Amino acid sequence: MRLINTTSSHPELVRNQLRNTDATLVEVYSAGNTDVVFTQAPKHYELLITNKYRAVKDNELEAIREFFLKRKIDKSIVLMDKLKTVHTAKLIEISFPTTV
Repeated sequence: MRLINTTSSHPELVRNQLRNTDATLVEVYSAGNTDVVFTQAPKHYELLITNKYRAVKDNELEAIREFFLKRKIDKSIVLMDKLKTVHTAKLIEISFPTTV
């Protein structure tokens, strides 16, 4: 699976997230029909994974999670035992609380 940064194609989404939440960084990625919104805030990281055509597959979820844990999320400050996940048919939200 290949994730492509499409943040520049979503200026309104990024602007609204930065204006209306505690986010300090918002990036949007695409893997075909699956979209990922990555958010960094002072006390957590967040992944929002959606596919408007079908349910997100388990292998997609794992590949996306690993991509961000390797490249964007500072694992040394994440409280892995306190992860929060909301899982519906076409939307998954994972919150990674941090110690900072």
